[in-house]
Amino acid sequence: MVAWYDDNSGKTTHPVGTKAANELGIHDMSGNVYEWCWDWHDYNYYGMSPESSPPGAASGTDRVCRGGSWISNVNFSLVAKRFNDFPFCRFCNRGFRVLRALK
Repeated sequence: MVAWYDDNSGKTTHPVGTKAANELGIHDMSGNVYEWCWDWHDYNYYGMSPESSPPGAASGTDRVCRGGSWISNVNFSLVAKRFNDFPFCRFCNRGFRVLRALK
């Protein structure tokens, strides 16, 4: 397993890279902390979105969180699992990923 979740985390976060990388070679995409995403959340969006590379809802009040956390059940520690939350919420099991575009 490449994720920290409720049964193996000791109920705390862990330093990045202490679990094996996923099949893409990326660490901590699942578990440890939920990843705040820039996407707006829309319950009905995927039912009407393009099949390939859907860009996400254009607006909304909630943002998407993905990937599970150290207090999540293992079933929620998947990148495909998502939920919504108000953008101003702060919890000890939320984080974000810093990205840099390559030119």
